[in-house]
Amino acid sequence: QVHLVESGGGSVQAGGSLRLACAASGDSGSNYCLGWFRQAPGKEREGVVLVTKEGMTTFESYVKGRFTISRDNAKNTLYLQMNSLKPEDTGMYYCAAELGRCPRCSFGQCFARTWGQGTQVSVSS
Repeated sequence: QVHLVESGGGSVQAGGSLRLACAASGDSGSNYCLGWFRQAPGKEREGVVLVTKEGMTTFESYVKGRFTISRDNAKNTLYLQMNSLKPEDTGMYYCAAELGRCPRCSFGQCFARTWGQGTQVSVSS
């Protein structure tokens, strides 16, 4: 079973940048499909990006071109670089892992084998 810990959240002004990290332990994160999700107050959790164990990435349209992903296999850590941040990017950001398939959202709920505790991102206008 993999254990995930997120870090790197904070408060920035619109147009700023943050880099989030998701550190995996207990099992190699490279065996899993990993994903970043976020949840704003009063809203449903939504996907941000998925990274398959083969390294294929899929970004949601609302972050494509602004967010990038990288992976440090030696540190078993997944990084989410967030640039050109907007107030609507505000929320709790969660890292998730799944075996055999990728974490997914359906009808307002998101499903994964393992979730991290989340890290808060706040973007002011």
